[in-house]
Amino acid sequence: MKKESSSSPSSEPIGQNMIKLISNLCFSLFVFFVLIITVIAITYQPPDPWLQSAPALTKLFTDSENATFKNDNSVLKTGEDFIAPAAPPDSRITEAVIQAAEANLSSSPQLDSSCGDLETVNCSDPRALIAVEKFNLKLFKTIVFLGYQTPVNGSKSDECDVLWRFRNKKEKSWRKYRDFRRFQFGFGVNCSYKVVHAGGWHSGVNARRAAQRSRAGKGANVSRIAPAGRDEEINDTIPSLGERNFRRGKYLYYSRGGDYCKGMNQYMWSFLCGLGEAMYLNRTFVVDLSVCLSRSYNPSGKDEEGKDFRYYFDFEHLKEVAPIVEEGEFLRDWKKWDRSHKRKLPVKKVVSHKTTPMQLKKDRNTVLWRQFDAPEPENYWYRVCEGEAAKYVQRPWHALWKSKRLMNIVSEISGRMDWDFDALHVVRGEKAKNTQLWPHLDYDTSPDQLLEKVKGMVQPWRNLYIATNEPFYNYFDKLRSQYKVHLLDDYKELWSNTSEWYNETTTLNNGHPVEFDGYMRVEVDTEVLYRAKTRVETFYNLTKDCKDGVFTC
Repeated sequence: MKKESSSSPSSEPIGQNMIKLISNLCFSLFVFFVLIITVIAITYQPPDPWLQSAPALTKLFTDSENATFKNDNSVLKTGEDFIAPAAPPDSRITEAVIQAAEANLSSSPQLDSSCGDLETVNCSDPRALIAVEKFNLKLFKTIVFLGYQTPVNGSKSDECDVLWRFRNKKEKSWRKYRDFRRFQFGFGVNCSYKVVHAGGWHSGVNARRAAQRSRAGKGANVSRIAPAGRDEEINDTIPSLGERNFRRGKYLYYSRGGDYCKGMNQYMWSFLCGLGEAMYLNRTFVVDLSVCLSRSYNPSGKDEEGKDFRYYFDFEHLKEVAPIVEEGEFLRDWKKWDRSHKRKLPVKKVVSHKTTPMQLKKDRNTVLWRQFDAPEPENYWYRVCEGEAAKYVQRPWHALWKSKRLMNIVSEISGRMDWDFDALHVVRGEKAKNTQLWPHLDYDTSPDQLLEKVKGMVQPWRNLYIATNEPFYNYFDKLRSQYKVHLLDDYKELWSNTSEWYNETTTLNNGHPVEFDGYMRVEVDTEVLYRAKTRVETFYNLTKDCKDGVFTC
């Protein structure tokens, strides 16, 4: 009897069919997967950078009866802390740029290669500037250098004063800051220049004076040149529309609501809702520059009205990136139009936040006037952007930056520490007193415990900046035994009556001095904290208590 073969000719078609079936199934799954990804990509709405989830949103409110924000006011963030904006073309000074400049100099027949007087530095010699650029790149690792002015003579024959523009690598905005320092030069191989000593922050005063003289020469009226120290890059003047441009525009106008005099976090959340709706409707947003500062930022414990938006936020940047008009200018133009024309300006009053932006999309009235007269919390601006509207209205976080004047103070403090410092964030105040919510905070942030814990994280005798809401200046004296301690109050002259900040804010306030208030202090503290090389946090490094109280970790 013949043994039957283990493989039959009839089995081959079955195997081929199975392979085809599996291939078709895999292809179908692939097509289905691509379809799912495509649908997600089309319908996906990116999460708001401030509120990443529903639980996070819930934590920002106290209760349904009075839904105001309950954020930790010891650290404050604005748009540039969340979103890195698209920067303009970069002109940074790098090693490659310096090497190219050196190559051009070496091939230049006009350059004097003789040593000349070895005790006198020719500050206008391009090689002197190259020596400074090399020195700065080596010393300041956290700085992006954006351009230098030609060095000028210092106070001695071997000194030059140099001014440059820069930004910090940890700052996401593209704003420029200035420094000017005095450099002492020596001579290296082949009589080349080398920096033997550099002065501190803003020590090269002759470079600043030269820059001011240069600007004066360009203007027709020298008497209009700004006083010494003013930041000429700030332009937060209020633009004028004019009658013709006013009538051509379409506006979204928000009356004051319950957000007025609430905390700054709620103010920003509501303001950006209104601005976002205006951008969705393709309208110009009417901005009220009068801000009420919540009592939580004032030693008096009272709300303070009449603060200028420009004290806290960068109005120049807002003008550049968003369609806005200042409220006073808008109302004046509106009254002029109604007085000089028989036909009044077309206006639609919207009395409830429940009228959605989508319902107003096709409205043709010149002014959409949202009014918030209902009781709290129905009269909060941000209610407009809740529910279905959240899918259509995106808050333009990129439009809201901190004030350049306050950021200049941040750069001054950081620069005086030569950008080489660590920072300690100590939250005390009311939280340290509330032992029910924070049972260990007071002890964990006591002077002895601070010293013990910081020793394990920061090298001794480093510059240590302390951002804190602790009111007693001498509270951190024990840390001074091992660190070069810096507190915000060590720099009071930066907002004293002789400071650049004081002069400019006084001008904004019609000649009346402006208080350096609690919100400004926290803004500056926050930004200096961000620029530290090592950052020690209260609720991460110093204590096991939860940031928002017990059982919230």
